[in-house]
Amino acid sequence: MDAISKISKFQKFGWVLGLERMNVLLEKLGNPHENLKVLHVAGTNGKGSVCRYLYETLQAAGYRCGLFTSPFLEVFNERIEFDGAYIADADLQRCSDLVLAKTEEMVGQGCESPTEFEVITAIAFLYFQEKGADYVVLEVGLGGKGDSTNVVKQPLCSIITSISLDHTDRLGETTAEIAGEKAGIIKDGCPVITGVEDEDALQVIRLAAMQNHSSLFHALENPYEIVEETADGTQLWAKVMQETYDLTIPMAGPHQVKNALTALTAIALLHGKEEIQVTKAQIAEGFQKAKQIGRFEIMRRNPFVILDGAHNPDGAKALRDTVLRHFAEKRILMVTGILADKEVDIVLDTFMDVTKDFIVTEPDNPRKLSAEELAEKIRQRGTSPLCCKTPAEAVCCAMERLDGYDLVLFAGSLYLIGEIRGLIHGTGDAEA
Repeated sequence: MDAISKISKFQKFGWVLGLERMNVLLEKLGNPHENLKVLHVAGTNGKGSVCRYLYETLQAAGYRCGLFTSPFLEVFNERIEFDGAYIADADLQRCSDLVLAKTEEMVGQGCESPTEFEVITAIAFLYFQEKGADYVVLEVGLGGKGDSTNVVKQPLCSIITSISLDHTDRLGETTAEIAGEKAGIIKDGCPVITGVEDEDALQVIRLAAMQNHSSLFHALENPYEIVEETADGTQLWAKVMQETYDLTIPMAGPHQVKNALTALTAIALLHGKEEIQVTKAQIAEGFQKAKQIGRFEIMRRNPFVILDGAHNPDGAKALRDTVLRHFAEKRILMVTGILADKEVDIVLDTFMDVTKDFIVTEPDNPRKLSAEELAEKIRQRGTSPLCCKTPAEAVCCAMERLDGYDLVLFAGSLYLIGEIRGLIHGTGDAEA
């Protein structure tokens, strides 16, 4: 599509944090973000899943809701969703033309050009305003303080899902420093909900909330119990804001229970403040519908083929724990590819707890770690992986070996998982 090719040209400006360019661009567009009711979500891991729980619940309650997330897995339109559907190509083209015309005007006036992510964020704001969204669930792209989504001045709530080491070159080398960036989404008087467990990070968030006169709600302090757990998801009950909820979530793993609690706390809080009206039945419906593609996504069974975008240390640990809960003592083949700027050694050490059988490949991304470099790192850990230059070759090699395994697990960079998901769909092997 013409719009996507034009937007992609802004990649050359990189990912530059700061709100100056975004404020200029939005002012030229008439500040479409200012009248939106926003639930703002940041965090290292889990923010996409929390956004999905919120979005599906608001829809179940009858609201017309927008969802902005990143990155996409298979099609660009995934990033901007409204009322249960991705933005249509025609709407994407029209909104892009309007935004890009204003970027040309900015540059012509001597202003610094917006980045690609800033352009996409502006497109989303414009689209949601045009659609008359009742609410917008807004996922931070990178960090928080200087992220382009942080132009929202008074969100209904600020949500910080988790803090761990990732993007240390931009956000800081400690969890406390990273938390400082994430806590930048906290606004004066706006309530804060968090699922952060790291104590150093939590202390920073507590201080930021206090400085901004914001009430802080720690979702993981709510009592809860897991009733039943399978590879397909979890049944649980939880008590939040003096109310008890029975939920079934279709995303597996203890980390998803924590994500669900974080989202539930936000929903219960907003309901209590009469910002939204939602019943327990609607909450249960929304949570049961919430499914995040590429996150422990079962593509087929007998044997299982599962995709998971575990690309940083905490994501890898969550994946390991989930796999070992449901596939202990099973024969597992892992196909992986990782970006070179991630904590590759820590991720690999964690993956080695899952299996010793690997196929390695590489994402289609300039930041990729080459398949051969990744293979050598695995050899140094005492096992000999099969090395495939392209994801297509890796999928073929994995599918040829299905009979020898109980689980074929594709894990690593989201850029890789998106491509592999499309390839598996293309082969007709998706049976889940």
